[in-house]
Amino acid sequence: MTERPWVTSYRGRTPRLHPEAFVDISARIIGAVELAQGCSVWPLAVLRADAAEISLGARSAVLDLALVEAPEGCPAVIGQEAIISHGAMIHGARIEARVLVGIGAVVLDGAVIGSGSLIGAGSLVTPGAVIPPDSLVLGSPGKVVRSTTPEERRTIMAQVEELYRKSRVYMSG
Repeated sequence: MTERPWVTSYRGRTPRLHPEAFVDISARIIGAVELAQGCSVWPLAVLRADAAEISLGARSAVLDLALVEAPEGCPAVIGQEAIISHGAMIHGARIEARVLVGIGAVVLDGAVIGSGSLIGAGSLVTPGAVIPPDSLVLGSPGKVVRSTTPEERRTIMAQVEELYRKSRVYMSG
């Protein structure tokens, strides 16, 4: 087994990383974290699951300097093909499939972000908020301002594809 000092067990909770998941050597994966096939965790991102579970769906991405934490009683779930952008924080929330959480956005305990949504850069989604699918959320506190457009949803998927391709290059050395 290859030593991975960036992966840490906590009280018997050992991260489970699919062999086709990419984790940058500078990222930290702690505790009950599960990474599905093709997902990626980028430089200096932290996934800390020492109280509840964190799961990342297939081909999802957690970008540079992002934090995903699962406090007691609030697992963090990142759906397939979702992107957590640079410096964003997910704290015990559910992010459904094909969502983009913008740069520096914060999504708090018990919030649910519906599939196809876009959380604008710097937005704050308050605890327990439920965002319907295909919503554009802006502001602090975050408010649904309109539905996402088909073009915005295509752009999210293009970013998912690009991150997936790039992660394969990094994995190949």
